[in-house]
Amino acid sequence: MPEPILSLRDVTLSLDGNAGRVDILHGITLDVAVGETLGLVGPSGSGKSSLLMLMGGLERATSGSIMAAGHDLSAMGEDALARFRRHHMGVVFQSFHLIPTMTALENVATPLELAGVDDAFDRAALELQAVGLGDRIDHYPAQLSGGEQQRVALARAAAPRPRLLLADEPTGNLDGSTGEAIMELLFGLRDRHGATLVLVTHAPELARRCDRVVRLEDGRVDTAEAAA
Repeated sequence: MPEPILSLRDVTLSLDGNAGRVDILHGITLDVAVGETLGLVGPSGSGKSSLLMLMGGLERATSGSIMAAGHDLSAMGEDALARFRRHHMGVVFQSFHLIPTMTALENVATPLELAGVDDAFDRAALELQAVGLGDRIDHYPAQLSGGEQQRVALARAAAPRPRLLLADEPTGNLDGSTGEAIMELLFGLRDRHGATLVLVTHAPELARRCDRVVRLEDGRVDTAEAAA
């Protein structure tokens, strides 16, 4: 069996809040195969987004180990994690996270420039064309609809041609028809670049598109469903 691109072993996450220490994730063990599409589902507060953030090195596990694309995320400092994400990972959030003072083209090109890509703006323009925004590259986020902003975010995540693509409720802030279009683009980008996709979603139709679905309950993998 080939080595998984993501491997989590007995991962826990606890955070300190105003009411004291809160346990978010409990003993998560999970492998994701190269090229797989994995859907993370479960009720609000079950730990889905927290688990995705751990996979992306955007949050640090309290205990356990996380290997991603052959790298031990727990052994890496913040600068090393940022470099790792820049070269190996694309992340799409529900709330877009575009830089408001940059055009669509600049938003997509900036991570490429930081990664040392010579043709950053040419590649960014091609990715925007691929998501149907070739005529909007000079527009700022405030001049774009929610669906168009999410398309920019998808182009930005896909432009570095990452091995891993993480998406946290990518259709959550969009209406039904716009969300459907974003879903098609997301899976199209996955197919075009051959990336492994891990997707947090509440949408059953989106989960059904995945190769495998893992359900979380109270910060734990639902073992009954995982075994089904």
